[in-house]
Amino acid sequence: MNIHLIRRKYLDFFISKGHAELPSSALIPENDPTTLFTGSGMQPMVPYLLGQEHPLGKRLCDSQKCFRAQDIEEVGDRSHTTFFEMLGNWSLGDYFKQEQIPWMFEFLTKELGLDPKRLYVTVYKGNPGLGVEQDKESIQLWKDQFSSIGIDLDVVADPIKDGVKNNDRIFIYDEKKNWWSRSGVPEKMPVGEPGGPDSEMFYDFGIELGLHEASGLKTPCHPNCDCGRFVEIGNNVFMQYQKTSQGFEELPQKNVDFGGGLERIAAALNNDPDMFKINVFAGAINKLEELSGKQYGDPDNVLAFRVALDHIRAATFLIADRVVPSNKDHGYFVRRLLRRAIRYGKKLGINSGFTDQIAGEFIDEYKIAYPRLAQERAKIIEELVAEEEKFRKTLEKGEKRFSKIFDKKGEIEGEDAFELYATYGFPLELTEEMAKEQGQKINREVFECEFDKHKDLSRAGSEKKFKGGLAKDSQETTRLHTATHILHQALRNVLGNHVEQRGSNITSDRLRFDFSHPEKLSDNQKQEVERIVNEQIQNQLPITCDLMSVEDAKSLGAIGLFGDKYKDLEKVKVYTVGNEHVGVFSREICGGPHANNTVELGHFRILKEEASSAGIRRIKAILE
Repeated sequence: MNIHLIRRKYLDFFISKGHAELPSSALIPENDPTTLFTGSGMQPMVPYLLGQEHPLGKRLCDSQKCFRAQDIEEVGDRSHTTFFEMLGNWSLGDYFKQEQIPWMFEFLTKELGLDPKRLYVTVYKGNPGLGVEQDKESIQLWKDQFSSIGIDLDVVADPIKDGVKNNDRIFIYDEKKNWWSRSGVPEKMPVGEPGGPDSEMFYDFGIELGLHEASGLKTPCHPNCDCGRFVEIGNNVFMQYQKTSQGFEELPQKNVDFGGGLERIAAALNNDPDMFKINVFAGAINKLEELSGKQYGDPDNVLAFRVALDHIRAATFLIADRVVPSNKDHGYFVRRLLRRAIRYGKKLGINSGFTDQIAGEFIDEYKIAYPRLAQERAKIIEELVAEEEKFRKTLEKGEKRFSKIFDKKGEIEGEDAFELYATYGFPLELTEEMAKEQGQKINREVFECEFDKHKDLSRAGSEKKFKGGLAKDSQETTRLHTATHILHQALRNVLGNHVEQRGSNITSDRLRFDFSHPEKLSDNQKQEVERIVNEQIQNQLPITCDLMSVEDAKSLGAIGLFGDKYKDLEKVKVYTVGNEHVGVFSREICGGPHANNTVELGHFRILKEEASSAGIRRIKAILE
């Protein structure tokens, strides 16, 4: 049973129970500045779990695509992937444990046909000191489910000490394992925060595989053991309590939040703990074997195969959601994924472009479930080819330099890692990984110290350059520099607030402005940007400068780079185009010279709009 059929069976099962199906949200969360990526199935649902009414009702289900950047270093074992899908169903103050637990047992054992003798569950131990009792209701409900098919069971009160025995099925853990709240264990929850017990479901791949013995762990095996014998396939969260100043009280509206790992469920149905053997990886594995001449089943190759497979799949989905490789924010992780994949492809003997071919396999595999992949195929392939061509040159030079340093010194120090970064553009993470393969560890503190020195030198160099350039205060450069502020805001008005300045270059004849944006501007967009800039010029807006703290600048909505450039300054210059009487068009932190009024600028015209680098566009313009 492949994952596309599992996904459909799950959604149809809960639709039959009165649930409305939701489409997957994007991998980049909307209106959530606290995190870069959608990392769990419930993340888009938080507002509704906290009380906001959902337009589709109180019973909802979906399959949500997710990406967890923190798992990049973990990829390579049987079960870790950075991209995955979470099956989810929710009750927003409707049904509760009495319905959820029997439904999950029915879905897993009857709809999917998982062997119930290989299913194990965990429940919450309780904390009487906080006024939260043991989750006896869930224990009884699970007992009833197993008993209904003739399975007698024992409840294990101390799994970590006692481990798993023949009739054990239900395991009791404390709040570190079986409690959910946004802020962690009950003691750390603020007053007013909701939370509750959860009940996780595990599949047992079997003691006969010898995974626990092979892991070298000396403690008894239990469902939450790290040996790989058991895999968590789903978690039923029961949002039951609210923290008060006196302890915990029952919520008047109790919610259910279920999350199940689609790929993990598929691995359980395969009865194989290697998640990379599920159907969605088959085409990509075949293509990698064809390109490399190596076999996935060879223990010497399996790590490289898994890293390449996971990272290219994740990058494919991220680019489809308009995240392109870059050195900042979301794009940094796409670049990091691809560079690790390329390096491991090289370890497999692939010395020419291959990431686009593997991505093509994933697009074909998922295009029915996620049509956006097919719609964005050309963009995905274009970005992968460009990034791979760029990095292969860096990789070859960096690896040669790494080997030369290591052969000479017998180690790689923090200063060496910075040299590889600064001179060869070699990412620190790859240097650390290569050093680890040699039994070494990079001193990050030394690397960061060297990095700070480099920034200080660069800043001093920029100040000298500034004095020799814009500080000449010529009329032409002043007018053009002022125009970049208006252009910056006009681009944000037309394209969106994701637009940020990524650099500029001004001569006495023209301005060049680089900004973040994933795609070419249409003719209509360019015309609208020109129109807005010229409108502000014709409005004869005053341009004023105020000194204030960075915090005050932010509170006023000033745009600008708030990072290292200004962190040590007590006051910064904020230039405002317009005022409260005629309307403020833009506010921006800047140190350069400016005109006094927009009327001084003349007529603004865009000469050219083009790509500068991945995810960065460039405009060249003049004032006439």
